[in-house]
Amino acid sequence: MKAASRNVLLVVTLMLVAVNGLLLWPLRADVSNTTQRGAKTLRVGLVFDVGGRGDKSFNDAAFRGVDLAVQQLGISAEFVEPGDGADRESGLRLLAARGFDLILGVGFVFSDDMLQIARDYPERHFACVDYAKFDANGFVVPPKNMVALKFREEEGSFLVGAVAALQSSHQTLGFVGGMDIPLIHKFEAGFRQGALSVCPACKVLVGYAGTSADAFKNPARGKELAMAQYQAGADVVFHAAGSTGLGVFEAARETGRRAIGVDSDQWDEAPGVVMTSMVKRVEVSVFDVISSLRDGRFEPGVKVFGLREGGVDYAYDEPAHSMIPPSVRDRIESLHKEIIDGKISVIDK
Repeated sequence: MKAASRNVLLVVTLMLVAVNGLLLWPLRADVSNTTQRGAKTLRVGLVFDVGGRGDKSFNDAAFRGVDLAVQQLGISAEFVEPGDGADRESGLRLLAARGFDLILGVGFVFSDDMLQIARDYPERHFACVDYAKFDANGFVVPPKNMVALKFREEEGSFLVGAVAALQSSHQTLGFVGGMDIPLIHKFEAGFRQGALSVCPACKVLVGYAGTSADAFKNPARGKELAMAQYQAGADVVFHAAGSTGLGVFEAARETGRRAIGVDSDQWDEAPGVVMTSMVKRVEVSVFDVISSLRDGRFEPGVKVFGLREGGVDYAYDEPAHSMIPPSVRDRIESLHKEIIDGKISVIDK
């Protein structure tokens, strides 16, 4: 009887050991992976800008940067798509409170919220794409746990302005901006300078969709502005207006004219209509800051991405799309090199 009791006790003990082994297995796997990487898995949270995921432009570019980091750097990531301003702030705070190592805000509208939250959570790291916080004393420098990711949009816009002007038969071009703010003025200024550099007689018609963030998600207004410019003789209209630019593409289709996309290569949005796009490689800046934090190289302050850094460019898909002739390509590549070499200084406002 005693032998039987001992056998039962032995069986129960072995079962408990087995169960405990199974319960501890994930922890052991994590410890093993941590040892191989030399650090814990980096947790990155991203809050999208107005327009959200699927805008085929600015937000999607940011997503690509994080997604690439997931694949190549082995980080973990979560995404938040806010409905309004309050949701944006709460999204940032939620990620910070949950202990994410890096919190990314995509767009200048995050500037105020992210600055305050970065101050509230000094142990976290923050990155704001297109950060633009100003006070009575001027530009507000980000705190020591935050980096501002900015771009020389005027350089990429210069190139697409030259592309448009070199193929304009009416010597008239158009520009449709989203929100009437200094950031979008950089696109306009670069586009104008690029056009005039190769066509001094060209003129650029300009229209803005509004003065609030909703100006970036109003395709009807974009179509209205572009239609007026086409009717006034514009051969090509360049938009820097988020999803409002989809209305520009519609106007181009209806008039048989051409358009230029922004942020991402937007050919697929209007094949045969989009001549090129001013590519703003937000994914490059996002991947760069994630990589730098993972490797212990995080630097606060302001980091700027231009042609030299691969942060901006123009889309070239020839000969498949047949929108940019070889002679134009050669001229644009020459301008591209001159900007990088400092022989051409592109104004930013």
